[in-house]
Amino acid sequence: MAEGLKDIVAGNLAVIFCGINPGITAAAQGRHFAGRGNRFWRTLHLAGFTLEELRPEDDRSILHYRCGLTAVVARPTARADQLSLQEFKAAAADFEQKIARCAPRFVAFLGKAAYAALSGQNELKWGRQGVTFGNAEVWVLPNPSGRNLGFSLEQLVSAYRDLYLAALEPEAA
Repeated sequence: MAEGLKDIVAGNLAVIFCGINPGITAAAQGRHFAGRGNRFWRTLHLAGFTLEELRPEDDRSILHYRCGLTAVVARPTARADQLSLQEFKAAAADFEQKIARCAPRFVAFLGKAAYAALSGQNELKWGRQGVTFGNAEVWVLPNPSGRNLGFSLEQLVSAYRDLYLAALEPEAA
């Protein structure tokens, strides 16, 4: 990705977690979910994805858990609402191709904004969407940003655990 925040992806991933875009701190440090108030790493661990709570400086080790990290829009901002619909539309085709190349089982959008912009849907539910994006099954999870006060840590963990349990299920033939 541009702006010093590289994708952490590989083949044979169960899940690629897709942030909306890098935060200022994450971009400056070159580490995903590095903001002081971001609850991503804690949520991931408590939901069962990792054996221990990873730190932003160890973000590449998420690959050991068959998970990857990316963002829909590369431009860092202090808040996601500083992005325009045009930025999402401009990123859409390349982003979908990236997901198709990586071929994860699930693509998890963190927050409704990015997937709503990419899909053109205004009314989204949380969780499994019943559609694919780049040949991966789509999930929409609450954004773990510390700015997202609409979800407690317990609610985040519950939502992410549903995806974790789905990832444990055998793939349908």
